[in-house]
Amino acid sequence: MTEKYAVVVVGGGAAGLSAALVLGRARHRTLVVDAGEPRNAPAAHMQGYLTRDGMPPAEFLAIGREEVARYGVELVRDRVVDVERGEDFAVVLAGGRTVRARRLVVATGLKDELPAVPGVAERFGRDVLHCPFCHGWEVRDQPFGVLATSPASVHQALMVSQWSKDLRLFLHTVAEAELSDEDLRRLAAARVDVVPGEVAELVVEDDRLTGVRLADGTTHARPVLFTAPRPVPQTGLLERLGAELHETPFGAYPVVDATGLTTVPGVWAAGNAIGFAEQVVHAASGGYRAASAIVGDLLMTDLDAAAQV
Repeated sequence: MTEKYAVVVVGGGAAGLSAALVLGRARHRTLVVDAGEPRNAPAAHMQGYLTRDGMPPAEFLAIGREEVARYGVELVRDRVVDVERGEDFAVVLAGGRTVRARRLVVATGLKDELPAVPGVAERFGRDVLHCPFCHGWEVRDQPFGVLATSPASVHQALMVSQWSKDLRLFLHTVAEAELSDEDLRRLAAARVDVVPGEVAELVVEDDRLTGVRLADGTTHARPVLFTAPRPVPQTGLLERLGAELHETPFGAYPVVDATGLTTVPGVWAAGNAIGFAEQVVHAASGGYRAASAIVGDLLMTDLDAAAQV
């Protein structure tokens, strides 16, 4: 017989585990399916989460798994490959197992697609960074570089100027003519040096970033480089269920209400599954909101059914 759960949570990051914790404490049989690919895996530490500032992401998730298991939540290392909606949801796992659920929480996050510059992927999360709120304090007052991926990288350069006053914006494949007059005024006010020319590679010595080398051979000494990956939302399951998506400059994400409920009845989304800028603390909060809404939804559904008997 196919196993049946009140809720299946797809994704075991901060959003998924937070949802599972609330559901387990509310005495709902819950299954978390986790492929083990958290977005922040390259980072040694996570910052900005009150009482957890500086904690390694892997340790955070390990503690979270222990906590949810205390309430009878089941966790499985697997991947959801398909889901069908009927009277309830049939959830198919890559390992061959199929389970049923009355409600779903989709916390599948997103993937960061990095610029194809030699050295960037290898150093990402170490001295190649993307979020000043996550890493700015740790690298404060060092010489920064910003590797442009689009004209919008001007915004990133201006933001990171809060943490360093020695800053160079490498335009890479962006033409200087693509920058607006307002961009140039703000960059000048922030004393950001604009460096035209394509970046050929990063210079690494003794396992540390030391510089940025341009295609013309010029090398700029920089121990820290910020860049903006292209976020790729993991919305395949939501699309198969027919969830409405809305386009943003950072990809297409599901339309959700204040609790994370999508346009598909019974399906909630949380964390980076609903937006590229969700930090760990936001993701945990979103999972909590979704789960508490599900608890109320299931309760009222069951009470209404009982009242009709």
